[in-house]
Amino acid sequence: MLDYQKEFIQYALDCGVLKFGEFKLKSGRTSPYFFNTGLFNTGAMLGKLGQFYAQTLIESKVAVDMLYGPAYKGIPLVSTASIAYSQLKQDIPYAFNRKEAKDHGEGGVIVGTPLQGNVLILDDVITAGTSVRESVEIINQATATPAGVLIALDRQERGENEKSAVQEVSERFNMPVISIISLTQIIEFLELTGNSNEHLEIIKAYRLKYGI
Repeated sequence: MLDYQKEFIQYALDCGVLKFGEFKLKSGRTSPYFFNTGLFNTGAMLGKLGQFYAQTLIESKVAVDMLYGPAYKGIPLVSTASIAYSQLKQDIPYAFNRKEAKDHGEGGVIVGTPLQGNVLILDDVITAGTSVRESVEIINQATATPAGVLIALDRQERGENEKSAVQEVSERFNMPVISIISLTQIIEFLELTGNSNEHLEIIKAYRLKYGI
């Protein structure tokens, strides 16, 4: 686990983005932890989040020409990540989509740089993979190339079969899915720091039951 990943987990805890307890998921499972990037909800928090996305992209060494954020959650993510990336490495174009096509002005569904080259999709987490599928379709329609997906957290949790949503997306579209952190790293962080020991064994048991 790299230093920025430890820092990200601590920051998520400090901001209340990562919480421990009992949380009912869409799947019907009761998870001992919950991660909500929507709670990075101030300018300073969002700016810091962008730095973590940019650092992860740089560390991954995935070759990309531009960033793409699916509406709606992807819009602030791609905006802050592109700013941070320009500060850490070099300027990079970005774009996001509208939910409904605009029929006046410049028109179309894409806001920002026209999709071209290798396009990296930014999202918070992958659950059903619907957002990624729609993003891949939009990128392909523009004759650009989906280069991968960058998310905040990989829950490393099985879906309806033995594979996780992240694994299914990676295999279906033949592209990498990069995450700032994973459940394994959250557990490692808790073991290293001794924080939330009362939740650690419950999280490990949850991973044993539902993890990949």
